Amino acid sequence: MDLFNSALGRNITFVRPAYFIISGFFGIPNIKYYYVFLFFVYIVSVVGNTVVMAVIFLDYNLRTPKYIAVFNLAFVDLLDLCGSTALIPKLLDTFLFDRRYIVYEACLSYLFFVFFFGSVQSWTLVTMAYDRFIAICFPLRYHSIVTKPAIGAMLMFVWIFMTCAFAVMVGLLDRLSFCGSVVINNIFCDHGPLYRLACNDTTLNYIVGFVLFIIILCIPLLLIAVSYVCISIALSRTASGEERLRALKTCTSHLILVTIFFLPFIVTNIAVLAFYIHTNARIINSSLTHIISALLNPFIYTLKTEEVLTAIKKLWKRNKQINIATKW
Repeated sequence: MDLFNSALGRNITFVRPAYFIISGFFGIPNIKYYYVFLFFVYIVSVVGNTVVMAVIFLDYNLRTPKYIAVFNLAFVDLLDLCGSTALIPKLLDTFLFDRRYIVYEACLSYLFFVFFFGSVQSWTLVTMAYDRFIAICFPLRYHSIVTKPAIGAMLMFVWIFMTCAFAVMVGLLDRLSFCGSVVINNIFCDHGPLYRLACNDTTLNYIVGFVLFIIILCIPLLLIAVSYVCISIALSRTASGEERLRALKTCTSHLILVTIFFLPFIVTNIAVLAFYIHTNARIINSSLTHIISALLNPFIYTLKTEEVLTAIKKLWKRNKQINIATKW
């Protein structure tokens, strides 16, 4: 309120606070154990995604268009977890060490990277669905359609488009005047709780947020659903029972990743629209949504994909032979 009174005294309607305060959870005893749990999940996620990236990079047989997308997914997970503006490291610093103040500019940067990496994950899953769609529906043309340059161009477009989209979102937040509360009711600088603190008109922020919600969640999920409908139709018309099962097995890893990534977001948004959801429940869902998919992605692709398992065994065996030769 001091900011507000100072602004009125100088006849200024635009107020940019020096910092925001991250409120976190409300009234939950021993909540630090939850942050410790997130820390261990974070460590395992970093190790898992690093291993997947290293295996794909070191094994020449995995340098295919399909695994370029898998590498991109692991890379995005790793950046999301390890970057200076990543969710979990900042969250741990904020609540385990009780540093709830975040500088205005850092808050906007934090928001940009959390949403940016989430959106790239979403569209990477679309790229992987496209790979499965072509492989099953047009198997004879797969190698001519799904090429490294084609997948690389698709992923590059996603990175550039999402950078521009979230730059616009952050730019629109930067034009707002925060003359009242600076307390964000979440565990990170979330878009909705942040723009609702503004004193001036936030209609444009709401519209952009809604459009980005459509782009990040609705359109990717629709495209993935359409691709699997086409896959199902193609399999029902042309394949025998055994071939159908073999083709579907190549899709299980991707389907699990899609479920893990999209389901929590969908459930949360439906809950928010349909009835009241407690702030603590929303915060827990938000934090788990961002980190659980990053944790499970490498394990799903390692355990459910024969090529990756074979590559890991081959690299392990080669490393063992090198160690034995070095000792001798």
